[in-house]
Amino acid sequence: MQSWRRKSLWLALLASWLLGLLGILPLLRLAVPTGPRAGAPQGWPRWLDAELLQSFLQPGALPEDVPQLPRVPRGGSCDWGACFDTSKCRSGGFKVFVYPAAGPISEMQQKILASIEGSRYHTVSPTEACLHLLSLDAPAGACSLVPPKWNGGQNHLVLRLHPASCSGTFQLGQAMVAEASPTVDTFRPGFDVALPLLPEAHPVRGGAPGQLRQHRRVAGTDSSACPWDGHCEQDHGPEQTHPGAALPNATFCLIPGHRADGLRFLQALQAGCVPVLLSPRWELPFSEVIDWTKAAIVADERLPLQVLAALREMPPTRVLALRQQTQFLWDTYFSSMEKVIRTTLEIIQDRILGASAHPSLLWNSPPGALLALPAFSTSPLDFPFYHLQQGSRPAGRFSALIWVGATGQPPLKLIQAVAGSQHCAQILVLWSNDKPPPPSWPETAVPLLVIEGHRKVSDRFLPYSAISTDAILSLDAHSSLSTSEVDFAFVVWQSFPERMVGFLTWSHFWDEAQGRWGYTTERANEFSMVLTSAAFYHRYYHTLFTHSLPTALRRLAEAAPPCVDVLMNFLVAAATKLPPIKVPYRRRHEDASPSRVPGGLGPAARDCIDRVAAGFGHMPLVSSRLRLDPVLFKDPVSVLRKKYRGLEKP
Repeated sequence: MQSWRRKSLWLALLASWLLGLLGILPLLRLAVPTGPRAGAPQGWPRWLDAELLQSFLQPGALPEDVPQLPRVPRGGSCDWGACFDTSKCRSGGFKVFVYPAAGPISEMQQKILASIEGSRYHTVSPTEACLHLLSLDAPAGACSLVPPKWNGGQNHLVLRLHPASCSGTFQLGQAMVAEASPTVDTFRPGFDVALPLLPEAHPVRGGAPGQLRQHRRVAGTDSSACPWDGHCEQDHGPEQTHPGAALPNATFCLIPGHRADGLRFLQALQAGCVPVLLSPRWELPFSEVIDWTKAAIVADERLPLQVLAALREMPPTRVLALRQQTQFLWDTYFSSMEKVIRTTLEIIQDRILGASAHPSLLWNSPPGALLALPAFSTSPLDFPFYHLQQGSRPAGRFSALIWVGATGQPPLKLIQAVAGSQHCAQILVLWSNDKPPPPSWPETAVPLLVIEGHRKVSDRFLPYSAISTDAILSLDAHSSLSTSEVDFAFVVWQSFPERMVGFLTWSHFWDEAQGRWGYTTERANEFSMVLTSAAFYHRYYHTLFTHSLPTALRRLAEAAPPCVDVLMNFLVAAATKLPPIKVPYRRRHEDASPSRVPGGLGPAARDCIDRVAAGFGHMPLVSSRLRLDPVLFKDPVSVLRKKYRGLEKP
């Protein structure tokens, strides 16, 4: 009888354990909402089923919630439609004026000013500004007074990147507030902007890359976050700004819901550690546009054992997807002050654009909304980055853009070779020569258009409306290509539309002796740049070059012509994080384009790559040794069996 009772007891315990385990995963799924809905502000995920939550504990066992202070409205019934005048943004576009500081400014304010002044949004005239920005991150005792053009706060953005910033100095009125880790009680969805809590030493631009590591552990940020396990790694205090010291091997990082833990949330993102937020009481950074269900998990702090069990049962594919998204979000929106400020302004600009704003896919997929300009398009299929994700392929035609510089002659032979390509749709000659263009041009099977340039090398990267195809074949008047080379390079580009595909290559390197970046034009197996004197790329990069690059970098390209190639390669590498692709060419290209491939690089040209890297804040170039050749290339078989026969002719 006793043996039967023991067996019955064990069976009952086993059945209870199985029922509890089966209820854990649905519980965790309920803590994670669905993707963001168009037009609805996205806040923190909420627990959706209170009855299911109650079922884990006995009645009365749940701790009482801490009494909440009554919500203090910031601007009465302010919302986007009532407190922001979009008509001021229609004539001059989205321009931002920053109020000058009345006294000494903090290091944080200096970074804010540097980020905005170097952007395409900045204006020095308050009358033409669509948005007026006031920073309250001032030293103690130096808080700003009401600015002269306050106008009740309408079309103003009050920036508070630190919880200890000036507050209560004046009534905010109709002003929006961009605040670090705002509480859910005072945050106004769709009007205010939730910012990340940044350390004082956060870089102005560039920023450190993510640190994803392949381990599976759970790290807590204090001893109460992991009461079930004595091996949780501990955080050593708020002064920790480098995640590698506190979270080297963690897969999941348990973060308490207090506002001060916002910095630990940012550390977890950089470390590639999936944040597990325990009943958060602060608004998620940029929650209006970022779908945090793809990178974070929200759980109840009163159920630690169930949360841990659910994390252990999560499929590896789901874990990998979450960790990859943390790296994308860190690199795209949080790794530097410049990215945080630009993301804030892009969110406000999207509100102004309305239906023409970024769709959710562009915000939450690489390369992100900062590199997918809505001025170009709002359809993912129009950008070079989303063809693989959307299962599409670029159109089978290209436009040839031939730049004729000060020493160039009409490229008659080049025009005939390019026009003979079966994929060529049109030829555009960008005439940047002091001499007038010839009155007649050779007859071709495709349309030929002559465009007057402005005698600048960077003119070749302007977004000309005459370009009718996605693919651009960028050429110099001195370039020399055969029809077979053009055909094969274009077929390669169709498989890699986000990359640059070219013939001549350069390589960058780090000069240990001088402590700076350099580059070489000598032939080598390894390369990181292709010359735009003969290269295929997507036409979107013209828009990105014109509207995204800081003015200082564009001026650098105009002062030193070789910097144009460096700058375009930096731009594409920063957007794709991929190297260019090299295709075969004949050696007669070695002496092509003497004006842009100098035999002896001058001091300004040698200094170019180091200055461009400083402007970007990091080195985005990626080295490669890959060259794609056609089938049977240089094989000892009959030339009649080869499709691109012109590639091997002497």
